[in-house]
Amino acid sequence: MYTFNIILNYSQNQINMKKLILLSVSLITSLYGFAQKPSPQLLNPTNHTLVLIDYQSQMAFAVKNQSIEVLRNNAALTAGASKIFNIPTVVTTVAAKSFSGPVFPEISSFYPIASTTVIDRTTMNCWEDLNAHKAITGKGKKILVLGGLWTSVCIVGPALSAINEGYTVYVITDASGDVSTEAHDQAVTRMVKAGVQPITSLQYLLELQRDWARSETYNATTDLIKQYGGAYGIGIQYAKEMIKH
Repeated sequence: MYTFNIILNYSQNQINMKKLILLSVSLITSLYGFAQKPSPQLLNPTNHTLVLIDYQSQMAFAVKNQSIEVLRNNAALTAGASKIFNIPTVVTTVAAKSFSGPVFPEISSFYPIASTTVIDRTTMNCWEDLNAHKAITGKGKKILVLGGLWTSVCIVGPALSAINEGYTVYVITDASGDVSTEAHDQAVTRMVKAGVQPITSLQYLLELQRDWARSETYNATTDLIKQYGGAYGIGIQYAKEMIKH
């Protein structure tokens, strides 16, 4: 009987140990799985609509919060990213024929005027234009990403209006411009207080790529950065040439 009890206790200990090991493995797996799940606040190629607003010659003439060269590069990074990742995109202009002029070549190179429905408006706030509003909301995404000119007028308007209708709004601040640094900064502050999430153009592109092992978009992403990504683009060019990857 004594020997039997020893064997029984040993068997019970073995069973408990196995349960403990299985529990530990389960916990580790759960923790690992949780760590691999990205935040829903991160943008991905299927969860949002991009709205490119009033990237036009006349609107750019007065921009003073950054140089026009930097603004054009950042607009190109934004538009290029949307093409690489097939983002639902709306391009809209204001008074294109009577005042503001053509869109930047950095936009039209990705969205050729001949094959793109560019929605022209008279309203400064594109949310108040029937056709623009229909085009934006018709994409069926509850997250909007905005960039354009000017920050304090043509970006603030739709950003606050969309939030009022239950949308989550991101603004690409370095792909937006205004008549002064003060005007741009105060507009961004106002929008952030209302719930807008500010991001930058390169951040937008890299957030969509997310993983360098995504080979289907790797070359297009790095090529876009080489062309418009400033010092980082030169670094990628150097790495590809010298390290051969």
